[in-house]
Amino acid sequence: MIKTGQQMNQKQSQQQRLSPQQIQYIKLLQLPTIALEQRIKEELEENPVLEEGKQEESLEELENSEWETETKNDDELDPVDQNEEIDWDEFMQNTEYDSENYGGGGGGSYGGNDSWRDLPNPYHESLLEELEQQVSLLNLDEEQKLIADQILGSLDHDGYFRREIEAVVDNIAFNQGTLTNEEEVEKVRKQIQRLDPPGIASRDLRDCLLVQLEMMEDEPEGKEMAIKMLRNHWKLFEKKHFSKLKKKLDIDNDELKAAFDCIKGLDPKPGAVGNAVDDTKNYIEPDFEVYYQPAEKDEEGQEKEGDFVISLNNGNVPPLRISPHYKEMWDDLKKKKKKSKQTKETKSFIKNKIESAQWFIDSIRQRQNTLMNTMKTIVALQEDFFKHGEGLKPMILKDIAERVNLDISTISRVVNGKYVQTHFGVYELKYFFSEGIETDSGEEVSSREVKNAVQDIVDNENKKKPLSDQEIVKKLKDKGYKVARRTVSKYRKKLNIPVARLRKQII
Repeated sequence: MIKTGQQMNQKQSQQQRLSPQQIQYIKLLQLPTIALEQRIKEELEENPVLEEGKQEESLEELENSEWETETKNDDELDPVDQNEEIDWDEFMQNTEYDSENYGGGGGGSYGGNDSWRDLPNPYHESLLEELEQQVSLLNLDEEQKLIADQILGSLDHDGYFRREIEAVVDNIAFNQGTLTNEEEVEKVRKQIQRLDPPGIASRDLRDCLLVQLEMMEDEPEGKEMAIKMLRNHWKLFEKKHFSKLKKKLDIDNDELKAAFDCIKGLDPKPGAVGNAVDDTKNYIEPDFEVYYQPAEKDEEGQEKEGDFVISLNNGNVPPLRISPHYKEMWDDLKKKKKKSKQTKETKSFIKNKIESAQWFIDSIRQRQNTLMNTMKTIVALQEDFFKHGEGLKPMILKDIAERVNLDISTISRVVNGKYVQTHFGVYELKYFFSEGIETDSGEEVSSREVKNAVQDIVDNENKKKPLSDQEIVKKLKDKGYKVARRTVSKYRKKLNIPVARLRKQII
């Protein structure tokens, strides 16, 4: 028999919920330095109790005071404090955040006076704007200008025009009420192709390369043969079938090499010129600076031990404190004998803002401590790399989490998007984490070291006969690395190394 109706069941389960303070700390933890600076500016604007500046006079540190509440009447707000007291010494002493304690201020190669960042960014004309200016100089009628506008607006990230020409014709007819045809669109497109950068608005790679070859002002060796090869034997060129190309074109090895060398100097992505990295938007500001201070001899001639200098970049992170002005305001409110509703609301407002400011400052302090502990542990496990720039050891997030007594997810937030400045360059913290691979001698090495070995083997291979993945496996085995062919294939793809056939060159 089928039962119908509703049933009630009780189920007991445990759930872990984060407090607002913990959520705030987690959000601050994953922010890189530049984003943290912006977040602090936002908090300073939102909370009037929070302000920049160091405590001018030293105050005695007292025990933490607790906020106590009473039962709320229908017409009253919760009292701020049962004794109507705030331990201002405690707040003003313990909530102050001083960035110098973490290696900020003028220390480090990127510290000091960074007021230049407040200057407006220089204006850079976009590729589209440059092309529009060049198109305006062409001898185009009104219909052709509409076509040119459609073509420029349809360019992809690499500068190609991949839109169907029929769609351009239909769009102009529907939106502009002007009838045109595919031949006219193609005519305008070919004119745009010869603007700067050459090859812009091409239909495909062959079209792009041919235009650039045709527009070459000088006549380099191999130009005519390169044009003939691209026009008539594209598939053979694309797959690097050198022997077939020489037979089809009736040329020798030197002539084929000259044609390929001519093509190598062309730009396959002309639109990337206008999407070049904007230093003001993609500037990487290291969150840490780590360098090794070698051993030195003291006055007695005895050699001291070398040491690592680790600093956290807080160049533009201001010291924060609770505003003394609100202490005066609080004292004035305490002196009032008549406790009006407005007075209670004001005191409640001050109390909430003080707690919010304290949570924020404590979260930043905790963030800095966590970042420094994590960085110190990474350096301790990768001493050889930070000393010599090589010798990276296998290391996973769990290795750090166990040593700093934090959850793996917390360490993941710390390393994500954070960078360190070393004597050997700037590295993302993720760079130092990799799985281990065992060598013939039983020693465990970093998978990154094996990738470097693969890159080195490919760089030094015979370009006439590039090595297959299986042959790379044998080379790695000679170096003491036990790696499967599928692992080599995976590493090769991660290193953006093409298969052997496509690495073939004419020498």
